Parts: sequence; structure tokens; C-alpha cells
Amino acid sequence: MQKKSQQTKLFLKENKIFLFDKNFYDKGLHNVSGIDEAGRGPLAGPVVAAAVVLPKDIIIESVNDSKKLTPKKRDVLFEEIKSKAFSYGIGIVDAKTIDEINILQATFLAMRKALEQLSVEPDFVLVDGNHKIPGITFNQQAVVSGDAKSACIASASILAKVTRDRLMLDYAKMYPEYGFEKHKGYGTKAHLEAIEKFGPCPIHRLTFAPLNSKQPTLF
Repeated sequence: MQKKSQQTKLFLKENKIFLFDKNFYDKGLHNVSGIDEAGRGPLAGPVVAAAVVLPKDIIIESVNDSKKLTPKKRDVLFEEIKSKAFSYGIGIVDAKTIDEINILQATFLAMRKALEQLSVEPDFVLVDGNHKIPGITFNQQAVVSGDAKSACIASASILAKVTRDRLMLDYAKMYPEYGFEKHKGYGTKAHLEAIEKFGPCPIHRLTFAPLNSKQPTLF
């Protein structure tokens, strides 16, 4: 038991991403939820947010900012996080709503939806970025680059990223001419060329440049 405790302390020392969250547990908090989003920048598809509450003594090796992980590693961690978390929630807001209320408000909406899916009520919420979530009653803190600092935010970033990527693979089957399976809706050269050739499809964000200068052709 002592050896395991020493290993845990060493791991925490070398992996500050877990030590960050421990600071909140040491203050007497129990259900600390990390929240992050995926898909603010793409020209197509939804914005997805995830909220994750991890047990305070849990250690999931390799948890990190989802952008620093390979797709294969994200898929493995996706399942591990879901199995080990106290609770998790996913919020999805589609392209049409993004166009109606703007991407920032759509991101907040996705985050609120994710929090609503939690089966335990968080006593503190750590939000990736520099904005707190409007319209929630939980105590919260915005953490710039939180997905690289906090284990629960990093876990949320993985759930959000994998969920969105899988949705975009489904959309790729519906609209194969756009290559969504490759770029996931981001504005790559190939994607822009496809938009120029075929026009926007129903999952494109028409308020985003250069789509806001085009007319939909596939509705």
C-alpha cells in the first residue's frame, strides 16, 4: 500500500495535469467537473461540448489535451474515461443553430447541455478558455489552456473531440463529395475547393466566411 502511495505521489509530481485538480479536492470539493468543446472553428458540422467528473483519486495515464494525442490514443482514452468517470455529459449544437445564435453562444449552449447530462451535481466547474459559462448556477472558474493543465478538462476535451470526429465520419457518408472524413469540416484547401465546386450542404455554417458569400445549393 505504501509503495502504491509513493508511486501515486511520483506520478502526480511528474503529471501536473492531475496535480492541478488535486488543489481543488484538497479544498474539500468532491464533484469537480471539467468542461471543454470541440468544433468552434470548422466551416461545417456541430460544436460539441463535454463535461466530465472524475473521482478525486483516479489516475488515467496519458490523459492530455486531445489535440496532442493521436486519433488511436483518443479512441482508447475515450472508452477509459467513460468507464472510470463518476459522470460525464455530452452537448451537441448543430450548424443551423450556430448560424442563428453565433458560435460563442452555441458553444455556451453546448456546455450547458453537457452539464445537464451529468448524473451528479458538480460543486465546482472548470471551464477551458477565458470565458465563464453564462446561465449556470454552479461555482465555476475559466482556465486558459485548461485542457493542458487540468485532468478533468483534458478528459472532457477527449470526449468532445472523439464524439465530434465520429459525427463528421457519419456526415462524410451522407455528403461524400466534401471529404469530411479527412478534414472534419475545417477550412482546408480541399474542403474550400469542394465548396466552390458543389456549393454548401445542409451541415455547412452559412455565417462563416467564405460561406457567407455563397448561396446553398443542396437544400
